Amino acid sequence: MESAVSTSTQVPDEFDRNVPRICGVCGDKASGFHFNAMTCEGCKGFFRRSMKRKASFTCPFNGSCTITKDNRRHCQACRLKRCLDIGMMKEFILTDEEVQRKKELIQRRKDEEAQREVQKPQLSEEQRSIIDTLVDAHHKTYDDSYSDFSRFRPPVREGPVTRSASRAASLHSLSDASSDSFSHSPESGDRKMNLSNLLMMYQEQGLNSSPDSKEGEGTGLSMLPHLADLVSYSIQKVIGFAKTIPGFRELTAEDQIALLKSSAIEVIMLRSNQSFSLEDMSWSCGGPDFKYCVNDVTKAGHTLELLEPLVKFQVGLKKLNLHEEEHVLLMAICLLSPDRPGVQDHERVEALQDRLSEVLQAYIRAHHPGGCLLYAKMIQKLADLRSLNEEHSKQYRSLSFQPEHSMQLTPLVLEVFGGQVT
Repeated sequence: MESAVSTSTQVPDEFDRNVPRICGVCGDKASGFHFNAMTCEGCKGFFRRSMKRKASFTCPFNGSCTITKDNRRHCQACRLKRCLDIGMMKEFILTDEEVQRKKELIQRRKDEEAQREVQKPQLSEEQRSIIDTLVDAHHKTYDDSYSDFSRFRPPVREGPVTRSASRAASLHSLSDASSDSFSHSPESGDRKMNLSNLLMMYQEQGLNSSPDSKEGEGTGLSMLPHLADLVSYSIQKVIGFAKTIPGFRELTAEDQIALLKSSAIEVIMLRSNQSFSLEDMSWSCGGPDFKYCVNDVTKAGHTLELLEPLVKFQVGLKKLNLHEEEHVLLMAICLLSPDRPGVQDHERVEALQDRLSEVLQAYIRAHHPGGCLLYAKMIQKLADLRSLNEEHSKQYRSLSFQPEHSMQLTPLVLEVFGGQVT
């Protein structure tokens, strides 16, 4: 009697991949569909050889042998009969010439694929090194645990509700202070830090200054002390990042300072996108005390004229889904803008920026097939940052003209945002 082995002749696309595949001839594990039937490699080869030789077999028994994995070699006649019974067809067997052509076709496809891989845009060793340097610098100057935030003057969210704060509540937007009001832990009078000193002193791991300024008293801007510390801290981290950009240290001290003063707020806005969440439009920097909303930032003196476009910018940047490599390159390109006020050696700065732009475009070509518009969208973000920078400068000047508010700012914030570079 015939064994109760499946005689299914389903085409491969209809085969349930979750069901064990069994050879329809001998019951062994099948390797796939061969000559129109599901079989093992052994029965596939047996059928092909038998058909090519036009073999004629005779069963030594009664012509109804049960074919199994163990006895399939005992009766070739019944084994061949079983092959035909489950639907195996000699018409599906390729001739030697056809087999050769198929092999050549497979090899040609492999060669073509290898050639495409060779022709695929690749980063040069120098470009890869630049990217690795910037990514490493970002990791060293951006602590995503935000552990230092607890060292700032504490956030105080109580206080009078301003008109801007009232409007901000409707936005449901949160702002990482390092994106809106950029701050850093304040320096003591005995150890006053300025931009020139930081450029000289900043080491690979950055500076860790301890805030010792007292919380502001008698001010309606309850969040200003905390955000001033956060901004000052962020400026120091931007300086640390800038000093790793290839070629930046070779610029004159005057040009380094001019670039940092003009771009610091923009780079901080770019950095803050890492903590920005599209789910609740927030900048989350650790615990609930360090989750910032636009309403919080209005309590540091900023208005919706800055904060509304800032949130829009953060949303747009987040939706680009940039790789970390693209993000750090964009920050470096932003910082090395030759048209910043006070820059003297425009050609040298432009050459540095052009090199970074070429690296960014090469990276996009290699890692974003079909992303030809991504570079243009990223550059547009730099134009948006210029507008945000201009509005931030207006609001900072208005704030700093009020002594009760300017006294809450740190020396570094006052230096970077206070003086007009000439």
